[in-house]
Amino acid sequence: MIEAALALPGVKLAVIAQQSLEELAPHLGSRLAGHWRVDDVTNEAQLEKALRGLSAKIGPIARCFGAYEQLQEPLARVRETLGINGLSSEAAANFRDKGRMKDALRAAGVPVARHRVVHTAADAREFIAEVGFPIVVKPPSGAGAIATNRIVDGASLNSMLARQAPSESKPWLAEEFLHGREHSMETVSINGHSVWHSLTRYEPTPLEVLEHPWIQWCVVLPREVDDASFDDARVTVDRALSVLGMVNGVSHCEWFRRADGSIAISEIAARPPGAQITTLISRAHDMDFVKAWMGLMIFGKFEAPARRYAVGAAYLRGQGSGRVRGVHGLDIIEREFGSLICDFRLPYSGQLPTGSYEGEGYILLRHHDTEVVVNA
Repeated sequence: MIEAALALPGVKLAVIAQQSLEELAPHLGSRLAGHWRVDDVTNEAQLEKALRGLSAKIGPIARCFGAYEQLQEPLARVRETLGINGLSSEAAANFRDKGRMKDALRAAGVPVARHRVVHTAADAREFIAEVGFPIVVKPPSGAGAIATNRIVDGASLNSMLARQAPSESKPWLAEEFLHGREHSMETVSINGHSVWHSLTRYEPTPLEVLEHPWIQWCVVLPREVDDASFDDARVTVDRALSVLGMVNGVSHCEWFRRADGSIAISEIAARPPGAQITTLISRAHDMDFVKAWMGLMIFGKFEAPARRYAVGAAYLRGQGSGRVRGVHGLDIIEREFGSLICDFRLPYSGQLPTGSYEGEGYILLRHHDTEVVVNA
């Protein structure tokens, strides 16, 4: 992000971070107009103090933004306090609080999973009586399938209640479990209108990956991004973004295609996607998507690129527990798929597990034909 912003003409960039300036690469740190270290980048008071301090040193601040999902609400409130343009605090809350998000979408007629914010065990049982098993429970402000659990029967419900019962201070967001193929849609919006989109297909869902440690997760960006079979999804996601209050920015929407062909929105984040999807987008279009995002956030401009390739990611997850002891099969992968590999980060001996569906490394593949990437 920092390198991409510094590459844009006419930008005077300052950074607020939990890291010291000395921890930033010298060729970047020396070009910053300012740097302010905070103990907690999500703390509203610390953010405001940092912004006021930087403004006193280097002049008025025109833009202030970040990629971290947990940062979006406090950052929006501080922007409003200081009169800095950007996503409103109301819109940030719509995107961040998943219960509030689904209430707003359902009220507007956007298809979403049935849900309820659960404060007691009785609430949970009442919701299950309404929608049936299985259900999914997560924190209302969760991100990236963190602390997400699938409850499939009474025994798993009792186990979850014993481990982490819901309360007034720590409620659950309970949702019906959506059956179908999971996708994401990344959208660029300018002045409240979507001007570009990208699509991915999850193989399988992140929740299934977390539940089954042997699964290697994959994500595919098909080349056929404007295929008519996705028209209903594009219309639905555009409607959802309008309801939630997106103005300028990149959003990441996870959605399902059910077996009957209907779609349902899972959730939307007002930030670029994780899991190397920004890199996949860059490779699919032969461009630097992070630099394009910087231009969007700073200048409100975005040149829609042409999709040239299908791209996919295979995430490498360690098997078993403890540290990585070895990595096997790289010679076979290189021999069979070497011509398709465009990026990789390999696990290394002694590495600790990440505990996420992204695992300990990845290999990205690219080809003009979507099926070649899918098969590889």
